[in-house]
Amino acid sequence: MSTVTLKGNKIHTSGELPEKGSAAPDFSLVKTDLSSVSLTDFKGNKVILNIFPSVDTGTCAASVRAFNKEASELKNTKVLCISRDLPFALSRFCGAEGLNNVVSLSDFKNHRFGKDYGLEFIDGPLEGLLSRVVIVLDENGKVLHAEQVPEIVDEPNYQAALNAIHA
Repeated sequence: MSTVTLKGNKIHTSGELPEKGSAAPDFSLVKTDLSSVSLTDFKGNKVILNIFPSVDTGTCAASVRAFNKEASELKNTKVLCISRDLPFALSRFCGAEGLNNVVSLSDFKNHRFGKDYGLEFIDGPLEGLLSRVVIVLDENGKVLHAEQVPEIVDEPNYQAALNAIHA
């Protein structure tokens, strides 16, 4: 279990993030067209997992916008924006914002992703949602970088994630 804060108040997650050098767990998530996708579908590409509680909050929306901007310049890299928002909300947000360089995915269907990656909130006002986390994977799904943002209202360290892609 990890502890982060929400405006200074402690909340806990369901486990620990995958460790650097380990194989990331496979997943089944739902795209905005309601089809399913897994980590193996991205094999051969570097992958940035931008994980957040809800696209309907300012910080989460900012992270999707920031990674969308960066994704347009990354070669052989896919940016996956993952939350428990419904696919319809993710589609609405990205459509309204003109964000087409990221892949929006939802863990609403089976809730396995949050549990398997150890980042589901298990208490507090965001219980059941996903913690703000960035995980960078190599072309074979090996973890290059993992950051769980200690204060959930703060943005992730974009530069650290980008540095891991270029390392």
